[in-house]
Amino acid sequence: MSTAVARDVAVIGAGAAGLAAARQLRREGHSVVVFERESLVGGTWIYTNNTEPDPLGIDPTRPVVHSSLYASLRTNLPREAMSFKEYPFVAKRTGHRDPRRFPGHKEVLEYLKDYASEFGIGELVRFETEVNRVWQRENGKWEVRSRKRGGEEEEHMDEAFDAVVVCNGHYSEPRIAHIPGVDRWPGKQIHSHNYRVPEPFRNQVVVLIGSAASAVDISREIASVANQVHIASRSTSNQEAVMVPGYDNIRLHPMIERAHEDGTISFPNGFKIAADIILHCTGYKYHFPFLHTKGIVTVDDNRVGPLYKHVFPPSLSPWLSFVGLPFKTAPFPQFELQSKWIAGILSGRILLPSAEEMTKDIEAFYSSLQTSGIPKPYTHNLTGYQFEYNDWIAAQCGCRKTEEWRKKMYSATSLNRQVRPETYRDEWEDEDLVLEAYQDFKKQISCKDVSLQLHDLNI
Repeated sequence: MSTAVARDVAVIGAGAAGLAAARQLRREGHSVVVFERESLVGGTWIYTNNTEPDPLGIDPTRPVVHSSLYASLRTNLPREAMSFKEYPFVAKRTGHRDPRRFPGHKEVLEYLKDYASEFGIGELVRFETEVNRVWQRENGKWEVRSRKRGGEEEEHMDEAFDAVVVCNGHYSEPRIAHIPGVDRWPGKQIHSHNYRVPEPFRNQVVVLIGSAASAVDISREIASVANQVHIASRSTSNQEAVMVPGYDNIRLHPMIERAHEDGTISFPNGFKIAADIILHCTGYKYHFPFLHTKGIVTVDDNRVGPLYKHVFPPSLSPWLSFVGLPFKTAPFPQFELQSKWIAGILSGRILLPSAEEMTKDIEAFYSSLQTSGIPKPYTHNLTGYQFEYNDWIAAQCGCRKTEEWRKKMYSATSLNRQVRPETYRDEWEDEDLVLEAYQDFKKQISCKDVSLQLHDLNI
């Protein structure tokens, strides 16, 4: 094996993915600069009351708010399962921290700050610095053009790097459901990206589109103040409107059939309601406005590609890579593994297949999706095989595969969420896995807070 080589690497974004990338790249011996447009680390976990002037988030000239958090948001995974493998997410004993197993968003932000502090990542970050353009020079180097926020356009700085790791997240560019007739419908529309609190929905009739975690949470929350909440989803196969158990003002419907000029919304079952608001809980688009690759990397119907294992574009590898594109996963440990892989490849310690072999792998993957009837927008959905994917990367890196307790805990939480959709964050039956997790934490890292938590658990 050749001697490891240290590279100059730019990381775009200081959210959880960017922090993991910076940590693993520096650990491998690379020189790292992290570009972050905000004034602190945390990315999408930085809550703000601010929303965008365009409630749907589709105006390309709008001032973009990068957080999509709502005030009441709690994690839908337990802290043990969602933590970085090398830095356990344990409850702190200080007064302002949230000790719950499924904590609120503020606690996750504090955890990311702790992670950055533990590994000295903050010193690598250029805060309030926005990346405007990234492109490859003829000599193979990557140029990053950035400027301080609030600065003049001509005050930009161009710098050359050996490699760029894109970690800018994918929760700021809303996807909107297609609704026939909605252009002439007189009501209001909003995307959940701009949802913060339920009060604006008081006494309203709301049609909420979506069935993922945020849709479930938000529908229940606004039902406490709204007159009626009608959830429209393609995953609802029943043609009849069904009441949600435990609520007298939430109904489930199949997807909207049409919006009408008289303010009504109709469904395939013939049900029609007069609605005030359509709330789109319909997810987000991948968006890289700064990235210029001469058409090599594209976003086609929300498929970012071509990418080998959701990370490397073959013809530009390993000098351009992406961390954090997959969804329906436990993201933080996956960010960690992807970052280890990238760092090892850049140093020459780990080898990638040839561009031709990677391209064939991508083509085979796309073909398998098509054969299975999985549409392009679900290319990066790892439902059912995230741990197989993670363990493959772990094998490339020569590190330990996903802990069995973490796999079991993820599955147990998913099942509990179905059985107890209202209370799964506060009622669970996997205490044995919690104990196993903390036994594992005890072996992995010497950390004061872990030791205190283990003491509390009598381990």
